[in-house]
Amino acid sequence: MDPEFYQNVVVMRHGDRVDDAEPMWSAKATRPWDPHLVQPGRVRAFSTGRKFRKTLGFPLHRVFVSPFLRCVQTAAEVVAALSAVGEDEDPNALTGDSVTIDPSKVKVSVEYGLCEMMSREAIRLDVAPKDGNWGFDIAEREAMLPAGTVDRNVQRIYKELPKWEEPHSRTKARYEQIVTDLADKHPTENLLLVTHGEGVGTALSSFKKGTLVYEVMYCGYVELRRPIFKKNQSFTAGEFEVLTNNGQTGVSYSIEQLSEQ
Repeated sequence: MDPEFYQNVVVMRHGDRVDDAEPMWSAKATRPWDPHLVQPGRVRAFSTGRKFRKTLGFPLHRVFVSPFLRCVQTAAEVVAALSAVGEDEDPNALTGDSVTIDPSKVKVSVEYGLCEMMSREAIRLDVAPKDGNWGFDIAEREAMLPAGTVDRNVQRIYKELPKWEEPHSRTKARYEQIVTDLADKHPTENLLLVTHGEGVGTALSSFKKGTLVYEVMYCGYVELRRPIFKKNQSFTAGEFEVLTNNGQTGVSYSIEQLSEQ
């Protein structure tokens, strides 16, 4: 049976974070586990959104984003680029502050399941909150996104953050499952998932068997596609395939050689 259409899912890493640019930032920050973007990160995110608009070959209808500040700020820039009125209202614009948007083009929701690896493997013990309170105010995060783009009617897959010291195997399983779960909830839409480096790497290695991801650059992304079939007014989905070529979208990997028996 031929598919009715294909659903596309893009999984993207956030932009350049301040604690990489300023190593001493976390020592004096009030929320050292939640660094913001530096200006080059905002510019990179906006330009990546423009790239999506011009080169993907399909529209992005809906965005889901990790609650971490660097991801929300990245999503805000990408959504502004995707929603800008006119093909190039201001070709010299470097960030979303300089463009007028049509908020009906793309809808955005915060999703806990796209959050960072909740363990010392990603967040140092001296940086993690001592009282276990990560202090994510979702309404505050939503207010950072372009006006009119937030869809508050979408129910989150994860109702809260994963517990601290989440095992690495469980993190990888979470990242793999959240891609499928979000796609299954919105089978007629193309999605952009703004997450962390491990999430992007897992999206590639999970759906392109035999790959070992060794680098995900800032704003690096993976393109996934799956066929959608329609029968008796309901939709069923085939398997995801990876459309990303090695290194071309900021994600580099190797193909593991299977030993002969």
